[in-house]
Amino acid sequence: MASRRSKYTLEFKQEAVRLVQEENLTFAQVGKDLGVDKGTVRTWSRQAAAGQLGGVTNRSRPMSVEEELAKLRRENRILREEREILKKAAAFFAKESR
Repeated sequence: MASRRSKYTLEFKQEAVRLVQEENLTFAQVGKDLGVDKGTVRTWSRQAAAGQLGGVTNRSRPMSVEEELAKLRRENRILREEREILKKAAAFFAKESR
């Protein structure tokens, strides 16, 4: 007999993830309380961290100024590092071609 897959609403998944993140409960605790397997709760948490919970981008609230600033600073740091690597590579190959 084939098992029936349960469908959960986006709000249900978000609440499970919130319990893990904000209430510091384990996947097993949240799963037991909500009647869901702990692996499913773990998957939802990973999807939420990637912004893909429920197959759609999960942005329940706009990004705060602090979050956006931190994101832009990380991106800026990575771009600077990449630029430095490219400068060194260009200097190395320019020296080698002489």
